[in-house]
Amino acid sequence: MKWKVTVTVRLKEGLNDPEGRVIGKALRNLGYAVENLRVPKCFEFELESERPEEEVEEMCRKLLANPLIHSWEYRIEPVS
Repeated sequence: MKWKVTVTVRLKEGLNDPEGRVIGKALRNLGYAVENLRVPKCFEFELESERPEEEVEEMCRKLLANPLIHSWEYRIEPVS
């Protein structure tokens, strides 16, 4: 079966997000009251699989994220 997958990878709480810090500072300089901005990564793809949850979890652990510093979540929907 074919699935549409969206994976969001974020730095774990408490870890420094330099990109988020720079963007947050720039937005504050433009007059926006932004705090604690973080920049996640989003991966979208289609997957042909009979066990999509297992495979996506494995992809996250092996390549899409570093389990020591990242957390992740994913959404899997059938392709119609």
